[in-house]
This record gives sequence, C-alpha cells and structure tokens, in this order.
Amino acid sequence: MAEIMEQAEQAAGLTYKGHPLRRVDNLIYYGTMAEKYIVMMQVLNSKKVQDMDVATKVSVQLQLTDPDLKSRDRVVKKSEKENLYEAMDISTIWLERALSGKL
Repeated sequence: MAEIMEQAEQAAGLTYKGHPLRRVDNLIYYGTMAEKYIVMMQVLNSKKVQDMDVATKVSVQLQLTDPDLKSRDRVVKKSEKENLYEAMDISTIWLERALSGKL
C-alpha cells in the first residue's frame, strides 16, 4: 500500500477539504501518508449512467499509516456506503476526528 500511495502522491492531484485525494484504479485514498491516519475507499460496485460509471457500493476504511503494522491491523474503522458522496462524507468526518485526536 505504501508504494501505491507514494506513486499517487507524486502525481499532481486533487485536494478535498485540505487533504489530498488520489485514485488508483478502483481505490481512492484520502489523506497523506505523512499523517497518522488515511482513509481508503474501494468502489465495490458501479453502474453505467449515460456514459459514466457511478459507484453504487463503496467500502470505507480509516487506517493507520504505520508501515510496521499488518494491513488488517491498520484498519481502525470501516463501513460500506451506497454512493461516493456518502463515502466522502463519512471519510471527511473520520479523518478530521482521527487527526485531531477525537477518535
């Protein structure tokens, strides 16, 4: 995961509410590896709306960025949402709370 994040952070990209937002295939990373926490969203299902793929099921995980932990031990919270809007909404709340120590 760290290698993927490093590649994603090197590319110029979007920020949302002050945190980097990077996409690698069906994974979306919100936050930066330089912080203690990051959110990983995985688009599990999508449907075609006109000529765009729209997410219909998104897995959201708040994770520790500690590279010494196994991937399953990094997960602090997880949820599934019905669309990308809901996934981004909970991601923002979780990341802000975690980074401010109010977890």
